Amino acid sequence: MTTRMQSVPFLRRVRAFFIPGMLDRYLILQVMPPFLVALSVVMSALLLERLLVLFNLLAAGNNHIATFLGLLGTLLPHYLGLAIPAALCTSVFTVMRRMSQNEEIDAINSSGISLTRVARPYILLGLLLGAMSFFLYGFIQPLARYDFREALYVASHTGWAPRLQSRTFARPSDTLTLVADHVDQGGSHLTDVFIRDTSEGHDRTITAVHGQIRVAADGSSVEIDLQDGTILTETPDQTPTLTSFDTATRYLTKADHLAPFRERGDDERELTSPELISRLIRHDPRIPFSHMLSELHFRLARCLTIPFIPVLAVALAIMRKRQGGNSGLIVAFLALVGFDHLLQFGHSMVATKNASLLNIWLPAVIFALGCSMLLVYKSGALQAFKAHYNRKRRTIKAGQKA
Repeated sequence: MTTRMQSVPFLRRVRAFFIPGMLDRYLILQVMPPFLVALSVVMSALLLERLLVLFNLLAAGNNHIATFLGLLGTLLPHYLGLAIPAALCTSVFTVMRRMSQNEEIDAINSSGISLTRVARPYILLGLLLGAMSFFLYGFIQPLARYDFREALYVASHTGWAPRLQSRTFARPSDTLTLVADHVDQGGSHLTDVFIRDTSEGHDRTITAVHGQIRVAADGSSVEIDLQDGTILTETPDQTPTLTSFDTATRYLTKADHLAPFRERGDDERELTSPELISRLIRHDPRIPFSHMLSELHFRLARCLTIPFIPVLAVALAIMRKRQGGNSGLIVAFLALVGFDHLLQFGHSMVATKNASLLNIWLPAVIFALGCSMLLVYKSGALQAFKAHYNRKRRTIKAGQKA
């Protein structure tokens, strides 16, 4: 009975830590809009360069827009894993810097609430994002990486082999003849198109102002999209018919034969975390043991350090009175970029040089301790401890003199 009564306050403290209060809800509501904006901006910036490369590749291969969208979808998990830490740091720093400039932090501290207590909802948000990143790094990203490589392989190896030339007849099939007055250098954009189609017992003469040759969405055939044209259909024993159209799509031929893509699992980055653990236990020889071990610990280190990012942002956002400049955000990004590069370097050293796992975990521990100590310093806990220690020394000395 006594033990149960003594454990109630502790359980209440644990429950109160995870249940948000009014201050927690206010801080979370403040940070969500800038977090979503920052996440969108960072994702757009990271995707921009890759999008230009994909556009050039798909345009050269005459691929359908659905192929591009599929590739874009497989890229999102990878860049989302990079954007979440940056967006979290930026949004928390922005909110805390504004509250510090508006003296909201001073008002909160004057009511007896410490800076570490203010940072608590953001630390919990970091824990939530860290848990989400565990599934992102360990399950979604490996599968998306393989899907991207497979889709890119299909997109770069399909297309229509016989490229058209201006005013040159081409026969994609036995029943189809195609010619255009002008064809671009890629052989896919046509102007003043003429097609004669004798399939299905009909004789069709098709003319169009513009045409675009592309691979079908499923990659099984090559089609031509026509704009502003007419179709003259002649059938034995029937009156010819003339049809006008704004847009029309005609089948040309089957796509080039494509060998199937390799199976997933030749690269450790394509394996989910349970698959990595299973292969490590079985000492699977298809992938070097050091590569798999390094990849597993690299994922864990990235997930476990995400909750310390808001700690760093809160500590650097608090500014002294009449302090100018906004170097705190620059310092935060330099710390994040430097830590990420150290983690990548340690990952490479463990994988290729069979180095110690300390190359991965030592930067992670230093980053976590550094962020925590910086917040403790900014909260005034060290100064309070020093004042308490000095006061205790003076009391002891006064007692000795007496």
